[in-house]
Amino acid sequence: MPVYNNLARVPIRLGLLLFGVHRVISASDPVGPLLEAFCASDAADGPEADRRRAAARDMLRNGKFKPTGRSKPASEYLLRTVRDAGPDGFPRINPIVDIANFLSLSQQVPVSLWDTDKAPSAGYRFRLGREGESYVFNSAGQSIELHDLVVGCAIGADGTSEQPIVNPVKDSLLTKTDDASLNFGLVIYAPESVFSDAEVANLLEKLSEMLATVAEGLTCEMALPTTVS
Repeated sequence: MPVYNNLARVPIRLGLLLFGVHRVISASDPVGPLLEAFCASDAADGPEADRRRAAARDMLRNGKFKPTGRSKPASEYLLRTVRDAGPDGFPRINPIVDIANFLSLSQQVPVSLWDTDKAPSAGYRFRLGREGESYVFNSAGQSIELHDLVVGCAIGADGTSEQPIVNPVKDSLLTKTDDASLNFGLVIYAPESVFSDAEVANLLEKLSEMLATVAEGLTCEMALPTTVS
C-alpha cells in the first residue's frame, strides 16, 4: 500500500505499522509491569524528558498551528495522568490500545492508532492540514481544526481524494478502534532532533513484539515513509 510523506519542511520522522490480528487476548496485561517500572523511575522528569517534550511540541509548530493548551501533543496528556495518579491514572482500554499508549508515554512521542476497516483506503498521505479542514474527535461531536496541523489522510479509491483521519493531538472518531477491531494502522510521530530513522525502526520492532504477546495471527507491515515534494 503506498504511503506518502509530504512533510519535507517539518522536523519529523514517521514510523508506520499496518497490522492485522485474528483475535486479541483480552485478558492480557502487556503494559502492567512496564508501567510500574516507568512510574517508579525518573523517566518522566529531568532534562531528557523535558528535551523530548519540547521537541515534540516544536515539530508541530507549523504555520498558524500552535501546540499549546488543548492542542498539545497527546503524549503530554498521558504523562500528566500518571504524574497525577501514578499507574492507576494510565487509561486502560484494551491490550492493543494500551500498548500504543504506553509507547507514547514512555518515549514522549505522539502515536495515532486507527481501525483501517472503518476508512477503506488505497493508501495514506501525511501532510499539513488545509484551511477549513476539520473532523469530529469524540462522541460529543466536538471537532478539531486541522489547518497547519500534521495529519494522516486515507486516500480514496480514485487515488486523489483524501480524508484526514488522524493527527498527533486527537484522532478522528470515524476510525476509532474498538474491541471488535481486527485491522489497524499505527503511526509514531517522532521529532527528528531526538530520533534517528534507526531508532524509529527499533520502536516499531519492539511494538510488533509486544503486539505478538496479545494477538493471535498477527501480521505486520512496517514503513518509514520518506518525504516527497
